[in-house]
Amino acid sequence: MKYESIIVGPLETNCYFIFCPETMDCAIVDPGAEANSIIRMISEKNFKPTLLLNTHGHIDHIGANRDIKEKFDIPLYIHSADSPMLESVLQTEMGLFLGATDSPPADHFFKDGEKIKIGKSVLKVIHTPGHSQGSVSFLGDGFLLSGDTLFCGGVGRTDLPGGSWPEMVSSIKDKILTLPDEMIVLPGHGPHTTVGQEKNSNPFIT
Repeated sequence: MKYESIIVGPLETNCYFIFCPETMDCAIVDPGAEANSIIRMISEKNFKPTLLLNTHGHIDHIGANRDIKEKFDIPLYIHSADSPMLESVLQTEMGLFLGATDSPPADHFFKDGEKIKIGKSVLKVIHTPGHSQGSVSFLGDGFLLSGDTLFCGGVGRTDLPGGSWPEMVSSIKDKILTLPDEMIVLPGHGPHTTVGQEKNSNPFIT
């Protein structure tokens, strides 16, 4: 299992492509904006999109869901607790600022511990609430997509609807920092990091 990424939208969201190097089957994670750029990269890399995954339902992570889903005719996955957000993309000023389109409903709701097949590779779903009630992380082969739960030197906001600081701390300390120190962490915004680096130096959780 391997990954590529592209930065999209005014809030510089990391959109990830998780793919099986044998089959080139690919999951598109958090297409927040700029569908044309995402589609162009898929073509350039010869990826074969099979799944559309949202780590959570905030606008800057789902803004291009519809364009990507319709282009490739692939199922959309999100946690059920965040599914109502898919229906409210255009009801905020932020949605207009980001150039978001309305998202279609989910085809599947994640379950904690669920394993998602991508070609001959597998991603494991870890429910990591705190930034939102339905936030999830994806554990791959040597890397973790942490969404907006854990950043390099920071953590996600908890002052938005559905956010919870106690849940955020529990998710990070009990579910992420228990992973091997060398585990690469791929956040929803900003540069990648490792579990060990955040365990030792992140001022919000040390």
